[in-house]
Amino acid sequence: MRKHERSFFDDDFDASFDHADDLNWRAKRRSARDDDEPNPTRRGRLTEEARDRLGRQRADAVADDLPEGADRWSTWGDADQGPEPRPEWLVTDLSAVDRDLGIVKTGKEADVFLLERALPGGDRSCLLAAKRYRSNDHRMFHRDAGYLEGRRMRRSREMRAVENRTSFGRNLIAEQWAVAEFAALARLWQLGAPVPYPVQRAGTEVLLEFVGTDGAAAPRLAQLRPGPDELLDLWRQLVDALGVLASAGLAHGDLSAFNLMVHDGRLVLIDLPQVVDVAANPRGVEFLERDVRNVAGWFTSRGLPADLADPADLVDLLLDVAGLR
Repeated sequence: MRKHERSFFDDDFDASFDHADDLNWRAKRRSARDDDEPNPTRRGRLTEEARDRLGRQRADAVADDLPEGADRWSTWGDADQGPEPRPEWLVTDLSAVDRDLGIVKTGKEADVFLLERALPGGDRSCLLAAKRYRSNDHRMFHRDAGYLEGRRMRRSREMRAVENRTSFGRNLIAEQWAVAEFAALARLWQLGAPVPYPVQRAGTEVLLEFVGTDGAAAPRLAQLRPGPDELLDLWRQLVDALGVLASAGLAHGDLSAFNLMVHDGRLVLIDLPQVVDVAANPRGVEFLERDVRNVAGWFTSRGLPADLADPADLVDLLLDVAGLR
């Protein structure tokens, strides 16, 4: 494995915003509004704000045509879509409708809802987890400063808005988290990591594979009291999962027993907006060490022998896999 020379977030985040060429952008900057206002619309791809506004206009225009019980038409066609090959259970028809079935979990930065996507009058449907990041009404993302190191935005105006936490800047932070989580999940899914399939991203909403059965979410690891054999199996699954992340030069960044789910005996990593490039982020190794301490502490407190869950040994192994030893 070789050391990453730059963060994979760069291209993913830059691609989420529309950029005029440098000369045109400099000319427009002279007459730009203050940091609380987005740039005027311009030729090219729609900005996220314009896309959201257009989506609302389309929704208003066809609201009367929605089948009974539906909340909106499928947003699949207007979103960044998950990696191929796509799971057979996923409904991608543009004629499908979405229906919110209630909230699954509230968090400091985002809320997760249960969403059903189905074909009207048909028998094809799927359950999705709709993770919706709060933006303009959220004052500060939890410990975001450290995670944002090693990521960059092309426009100095955007960086200034983020640093000053203006209204526009908070919207950018919310979208950056959504972009980062979707990009990380897509990459990790393709590498074979145990993460939910990332279905799509539109603005600050990320749709994911729902991990659970019949609308009931799978339990968090923190909720379980596994016996010795199951505990050892879950630990080995976790080490394998962290090894996959390390092979890509990544650390979860906020790992604990509360953002690990267990579904039918299978460990699943969730909540990855703050995933860290261990090489590009100046605090990358620190985040990796904290991840390992958190989970190793939980496992040993449940009875796993300390020699099997030694944090120092696991950190050394993961840094070696990441090419940083």
